[in-house]
Amino acid sequence: MHKIIKYVLHDIFRNRILLAYVVLLSLSSFGLFMMNEDVSKGLSSLLTVLLIVVPLVSILFTTIYFFNSYEFIELLVAQPLKRSNILLGVYCGVGLSLLLAFWVGIGLPVLIFDGTIVGWYFLLSGSLLTMVFVSLAFLASVLTRDKARGIGISMLLWFYFTLIFDGVILMVMFAFSDYPLERLTIFMSCLNPVDLARILVLLKMDISALMGYTGAVFNQFFGSSFGIVLAVSVMLTWVLVPIGIALRIFKGKNL
Repeated sequence: MHKIIKYVLHDIFRNRILLAYVVLLSLSSFGLFMMNEDVSKGLSSLLTVLLIVVPLVSILFTTIYFFNSYEFIELLVAQPLKRSNILLGVYCGVGLSLLLAFWVGIGLPVLIFDGTIVGWYFLLSGSLLTMVFVSLAFLASVLTRDKARGIGISMLLWFYFTLIFDGVILMVMFAFSDYPLERLTIFMSCLNPVDLARILVLLKMDISALMGYTGAVFNQFFGSSFGIVLAVSVMLTWVLVPIGIALRIFKGKNL
């Protein structure tokens, strides 16, 4: 499997799209920090990039790469190799490359301007969010052989988690405003990795005005320490479950 990872990394590092992604993240990070004298304000502004751009690029790049490498994957399947090792090899290669791009583009500026525990939690949430959407991209990719349909499923997942989900929560809150919704809100926030990443950062930053209803309830109900542990645990579940389902589908799929 390590040879597959090495090949995928070598292939992706020659990709100009990944270089453009690193440059975009670097310019955004350095620009936002330099525009704000207060480091916490720069980090808060960068949070939008973390929650919108990072998931979008991660899921879209992974899906496109998977379908562009379909012939290579078919060739590997024809060899005496376990299908699980093949898919995990490609998965690890893509995930590591996107993590490296994230750490170079956002990690270095954050550590330069804010090397505190808040900055490290920011990078932790970004790393987890990257791997979550790589896992979701692999799940979307193994569901169909059609590239356009696979990209469509991936974009729909991104659109749902970043935009539609908050609207669903607001509708639930409005419809059941006469009932206690704290536990339900916490449960629903666990169903969205983007929301969890936002909560994970803001719990450490302690900016109540930006936390929103779900973040405020999360902090109030669990407290900072337990809330962070829970958020990290659930996000790790979001990383493992989609790729686990994708592996199961891939093993029995007729390529």
